Amino acid sequence: MEIKTEKRDSVVILSVSGRIDVNISTQLEKEVVSNIESNNINIIVDCTNLDYISSSGLRVLLLGLKKTTALKGNFILCNLNKNIAEIFDISGFTSIFKICENVEQAINSLG
Repeated sequence: MEIKTEKRDSVVILSVSGRIDVNISTQLEKEVVSNIESNNINIIVDCTNLDYISSSGLRVLLLGLKKTTALKGNFILCNLNKNIAEIFDISGFTSIFKICENVEQAINSLG
């Protein structure tokens, strides 16, 4: 897994590629928590190049959502491919997360 971080005004975009499994999810958790602790409470996770996400990866995303929401921020996912979208549907996460088509739509949804 690789994570690229980009800051646009008050938004942090985390572009995640590869696989997020039990061995890698701690790296993503550190990145998410570090951004939130740095007062970056509007986070977009770009899943364009994400191939797989395990339940431990889903837990990290849920943690990010809970922490940003508690701080009146946003945690948005975008560019989910068919396989990742199916995992979110099966897990029931589609109804929990705000999911956008692309990064620009996610940024615009922040108002």
